[in-house]
Amino acid sequence: MPWIPADNSTVLAAVIFGLAWLGFWIDRKPIASKVPGVPWVIGAGLLLSNTGVIPMEAPAFGFVGQYLLPLGVALLLFKSNLRTIFSQGGWVLPAFLIASVGLCIGAISGFFLFDLGEAGAKIAGTYAGAFIGGVVNFVAISQAVEMSPTDFSVALSASAPVSILGLLALVSLPSIGFIRRNIPSRIIDAAERTTADPTADDTPRFRLDHVSASLTIGLLICAVSSWISGRLGIGTYNLFVITVITVVLSNVMPKFFYGLQADFALGMLCMYAFFAMIGAGTDAIGFLKSAPILFVYCAFMIATHFVVLLIAARIFKWDLAEVIIGSAAAIVGPAAGAGIATAKGWKTLITPAITVGVFGYVIANFIGISI
Repeated sequence: MPWIPADNSTVLAAVIFGLAWLGFWIDRKPIASKVPGVPWVIGAGLLLSNTGVIPMEAPAFGFVGQYLLPLGVALLLFKSNLRTIFSQGGWVLPAFLIASVGLCIGAISGFFLFDLGEAGAKIAGTYAGAFIGGVVNFVAISQAVEMSPTDFSVALSASAPVSILGLLALVSLPSIGFIRRNIPSRIIDAAERTTADPTADDTPRFRLDHVSASLTIGLLICAVSSWISGRLGIGTYNLFVITVITVVLSNVMPKFFYGLQADFALGMLCMYAFFAMIGAGTDAIGFLKSAPILFVYCAFMIATHFVVLLIAARIFKWDLAEVIIGSAAAIVGPAAGAGIATAKGWKTLITPAITVGVFGYVIANFIGISI
């Protein structure tokens, strides 16, 4: 019997959002460069449930999965304007596409090389989509293929350290003489002669009319998607339908959606609440048994992606900086890609990093479910 009973929804809701608060707080601290907030949220939820503080199943958790998760997916895709992506992507976009191909090759070949268990096919597709897109795609694909909470938590947690290692490898590439000789970069050369400008303030501006508009539109998208999924008998693909509807709307009315403020922050709040719920529903014993092999599998995927991308860069004579940003957009997302471009002083690549990374959000669900 857990210390907080399953029917005490108010206290459990406080725990869920408290864990989300923990994740956001960690993301603002130096430790986030090594271990970001998401694994902490999942780990804390796992610890609380497996020590009997909170239950592994509760109506409050069901509310998060049924309502907050779909809303978060919709909100995070409000700015997926494909015209901007293709017009501003430059050579970063081809590099991103080749990086995505490398990830798919690694996911499929690794599936046959490693024993991933009964959920192997689900894990392969989810990982491919998650690396090409981001955590929102990880969640959407895992829901579509009906991955269990334990498998989800194990898979997500095993991928986090690999993503960090991949990020470290990316930022180290310009310092490797062999790489610089074979894949030169005028952008890196120019940046090394100048000092990068300080980053702009990206703190979300909360306006109540924008917040209420974002919530209204997001909930309406979820309602329409649920109706369509129910009519077509594809309820497990509800998040996939939400993706399609949101991408269509954001491209039909790009100026409107681009003008909304704080939609991304609200979407991340919904997602962090979901991660807290996933952690609470995770069986610690199953986690410890399965995580090592998934770490190796993820590392194999990332290594394959690097080999394919660097060979392509050498053949097509791409700029190393554009290759690095294209890879970053694929394996760690638009925010990290833009962060690398900013930190390195590659000012012309900041916008492509964001736009191409968002494009990854758009296509990742299709790719992951197909695999």
